[in-house]
Amino acid sequence: MKKAYDFSLRAHNTFGIEARAKEFVIVLNEVELKEVLLEEVGQPILLLGGGSNILFTQDIDIKVIKNRIGGKRILEKFGHKVRIAVGAGENWHELVLWSLQQGFGGLENLSLIPGTVGASPIQNIGAYGVELKDVFYGLKAMHVESGESRFFDKAESQFGYRDSIFKRELKGQYIITEVQLDLTLYDHKLNTSYGAIEDWLREHELEAGIQEISQAVIAIRRSKLPDPQQLGNAGSFFKNPEVSKRQSEDLLATFPKMPWYPAQDATVKIPAGWLIEQCGWKGKRIGDAGCYDKQALVLVNYGSASGKEILDLAQQITASVQEKFDILLSPEVNII
Repeated sequence: MKKAYDFSLRAHNTFGIEARAKEFVIVLNEVELKEVLLEEVGQPILLLGGGSNILFTQDIDIKVIKNRIGGKRILEKFGHKVRIAVGAGENWHELVLWSLQQGFGGLENLSLIPGTVGASPIQNIGAYGVELKDVFYGLKAMHVESGESRFFDKAESQFGYRDSIFKRELKGQYIITEVQLDLTLYDHKLNTSYGAIEDWLREHELEAGIQEISQAVIAIRRSKLPDPQQLGNAGSFFKNPEVSKRQSEDLLATFPKMPWYPAQDATVKIPAGWLIEQCGWKGKRIGDAGCYDKQALVLVNYGSASGKEILDLAQQITASVQEKFDILLSPEVNII
């Protein structure tokens, strides 16, 4: 366990925002985590993983816990599947690469997503036609006030689009320590439904396989998204909104080129990046806060933007999209 006080969080968030933590603690295992939680029961805390889905708009006057609980192990093999357990502090993309090295399928479409394994079920991360819930078996989590651990299965986690019970009813009540996934040993269920993947494979004359799909996803993401080490960002800042079929029909009558995709419960999903681009924000910069010129869904810090300046830009974008399309964008990033 490591502790520090009046600690800069600039290197611990991918926006590269300067914010200071009153107290900063790194925990490496469940024993250390429980010890830290029981030091001051009832006091507020902020859990920090990879810092890739957070925007700091102020200094943090509470204890910040950095989860670095690691480890990857095979629990069992059954049929054509394998169940693995992964420490919540592991890097997500490194887990994907490890699973591919083992020949395990299921995570290839989720390559190069930033952040830690522990954050993946909270957000129900997803990309290129696959979501975490598609491979999720369960997780272990520690109750913040009691320090007791319990297991949550898939049904109890209540996954939705970029959503779970850990973002709603149980927000702030549990800290995830381990995630268990069911992957495939063979007969992999390949998903190339997103045209960009098929186009990339065709261009490079490759047959679809788990390694090849991962290569395609990595190449596509790198062509669209800035490297946080070069340009501060948190990936997609907004969720893709879902609207009623009636509203989508009304919008298509006015904007016939609007892209859309069928979603759950007979709703329609519209790409937030397209909406933002139609409002003229793509590539626009206000001071050091900007909308990325290759993907309007990504807000960036060009150098010394404050969290408040990034948030102000996000609010201006939200207002203009609502005015033009009568659609309210919701942030995917956690704003602190």
